[in-house]
Amino acid sequence: MAILKIARMGHPVLKQVAATISDPKTAEIGLLIQNMIDTLADAAGAGLAAPQVHVPLRLVMFHVPAARAQEEDGEAAEGCPFTVLINPEIDVLSEEISTGIEACLSLPDLAGMVPRFNHIRYSGLDHRGEAVEREASGFHARVVQHECDHLDGILYPMRMDDLSTLTFTSEISRTRAEEMEDGEEPQDIGEVAHAEDG
Repeated sequence: MAILKIARMGHPVLKQVAATISDPKTAEIGLLIQNMIDTLADAAGAGLAAPQVHVPLRLVMFHVPAARAQEEDGEAAEGCPFTVLINPEIDVLSEEISTGIEACLSLPDLAGMVPRFNHIRYSGLDHRGEAVEREASGFHARVVQHECDHLDGILYPMRMDDLSTLTFTSEISRTRAEEMEDGEEPQDIGEVAHAEDG
């Protein structure tokens, strides 16, 4: 298949509302999904949305390894298998919000603290056109909200309450390493995982 070029912040495709996919079972959508899977694997990301590969359609994909969910949310947290979601919809199940660090393949080398709803339900169609519906909380919910924001022309800095937390990931790693050497507790901004959200 093909590794697709990832659009970066500022590109017009990331600013628009993506179009609904009328038939998820076409050959064109199947090829797009396979190419996005290859692109996501190549980028070592947690998720990817079609607008990020210059295709303004309502399609996202993501996965949450159990180890990453537990790192973010605690030992009881569960992961989420690799999911393709076409024409997704999100329902907020709790008004509780938590702030956590996010990065994005369209904003390489940057990360910031972003508030997100803690508990959601999401639904849509999979690559076979079959219904998908799940509840998600914690990091799983964060990843889904991040990816679905791309479908409405929203990048995570637009959700940030405090832009002073927007920083280069190399600076987070450097600061964390210095704190560890000095025996200090790491700052709240945390360590950016190698896998970025899309």
